[in-house]
Amino acid sequence: MNIKSLLLGSAAALAVVSGAQAADAIVAAEPEPVEYVRVCDAYGTGYFYIPGTETCLKINGYIRFQVDVGDQPLNGSASNDSDWDAKTRGQVQFTAKSDTEYGPLTGVIVMQFNADNASDQSAILDSAYLDIAGFRAGLFYSWWDDGLSGETDDIGSPVTLHNSIRYQYETDAFYAGISVDELEDGFYKTDEEPNNVGVAVGLGGKAGAFSYQITAGYDVDNEEGAVRAMGTVDIGPGTLGLAAVYATGPSSYYTKAEWAIAAEYAIKATDKLKITPGVQYYSNYYVAGDDFSDDDAWKVGLTVDYQIVDNFYAKASVQYLDPDNADDSTAGYFRLQRSF
Repeated sequence: MNIKSLLLGSAAALAVVSGAQAADAIVAAEPEPVEYVRVCDAYGTGYFYIPGTETCLKINGYIRFQVDVGDQPLNGSASNDSDWDAKTRGQVQFTAKSDTEYGPLTGVIVMQFNADNASDQSAILDSAYLDIAGFRAGLFYSWWDDGLSGETDDIGSPVTLHNSIRYQYETDAFYAGISVDELEDGFYKTDEEPNNVGVAVGLGGKAGAFSYQITAGYDVDNEEGAVRAMGTVDIGPGTLGLAAVYATGPSSYYTKAEWAIAAEYAIKATDKLKITPGVQYYSNYYVAGDDFSDDDAWKVGLTVDYQIVDNFYAKASVQYLDPDNADDSTAGYFRLQRSF
């Protein structure tokens, strides 16, 4: 066998082997298509579709650093009565929405984390509720949580977060509703126990530069009720706010006084700076036993809000309280907050 014949035979053998190997080659599978997150603009900004579903989700919250300074009014009721107290809070909210034949189905979960120091910390469920066709059920804040724009007014319930069932009808310029609230952690008289229920109603709306709100609540176990009216109107460089509240007696809806009036004027000094002076008068201030006292009180304060950059804010507030037959007090805080 000469060299030429040897080379030709080797080439033929190599071709046969290569053909057999090519027939047995493994073909790589095509990769599965990736479903990217899609923006959901049906409910406003910030929502996106949960992959593989038609449910829209929004995640937002804030980080807050705050330093409280000054006296603590009515020492003993405050959890921390030091003259200087720094604390930090982180809060995150998840809002899920989807379309149904009854309108949008909404679910909200709000988690809050508070730290007074390295060892004194808490994690709480700040809200968790479902909402559809005007009906809401779960843990959420009542209409009594609302107030004027500054920090001086004291016209809300001692506890405004309840397990509740509520129906609210609303349009762009008007709302009206009724709720049944569990008041286990509210106020209760000496012969009552913290196993309480209440009924609240709320209505409000806007008419041009004027907005209004009326809120009322009846505490079933304590057999006492309270009603509050608030209104704001744009005047000059700011917004004037007025409020009045009356209570038949101490209840889970109002305990500060038999009646009180408050006024604030939120001055829009610049696009980033708002200055809000306020004043409030209390008649038959605070609770003595199971009823209001015979004393009165005055409160004046100033709150300053400043937007440092987008989603980053600073706030400073100072309040002076002068009750009859008790020591006056001055308290305030400085806050930095980053929202997202």
